[in-house]
Amino acid sequence: MDALQKEREELIEMFGIHFESIYQIPPLAGRIIGLLIVEGCKSGLTFEAIVEKLGASKSSISTNLNLLLKTERVIYFTIPCDRKKYFKSAPLSNRLSNYLKFLESENYITDKIFEYRQKTASCPEEKCNLENIKAYKKHLKEVEASLKKTIAEFKEIEIQNQSNK
Repeated sequence: MDALQKEREELIEMFGIHFESIYQIPPLAGRIIGLLIVEGCKSGLTFEAIVEKLGASKSSISTNLNLLLKTERVIYFTIPCDRKKYFKSAPLSNRLSNYLKFLESENYITDKIFEYRQKTASCPEEKCNLENIKAYKKHLKEVEASLKKTIAEFKEIEIQNQSNK
């Protein structure tokens, strides 16, 4: 095995572990995303290529690909006159949009506890908690604004890349 092949396999494994932990998905699903990032960037990979490259069973690959499609971590496209589907990892703007959904949910629940704590804070610990919530709300707003800006930039890049094809 040459050095580049070894590096490729290490990257796929590293991505697999990363996505498995942050998305709470099976190890094979994480490796599929890793494979698509490392090797499927230009033209995507067919189902058969994914099976071959990962050495897993067709049913395992199918199950995990369906999970990734449902959770919008992977996309597919077809080519005219070709019956195969080509899979790619979801664009970065999509992945970041999922983080934005998390932030919006976090913001909502933080607003609710803030409103509640404002009405009920009666001891020093609860007043300290109220100050922590205020600081956290400020942080969430800053992160959300930064993330929205980054998503817009990635969408511009992705649109530009599509028009260059």
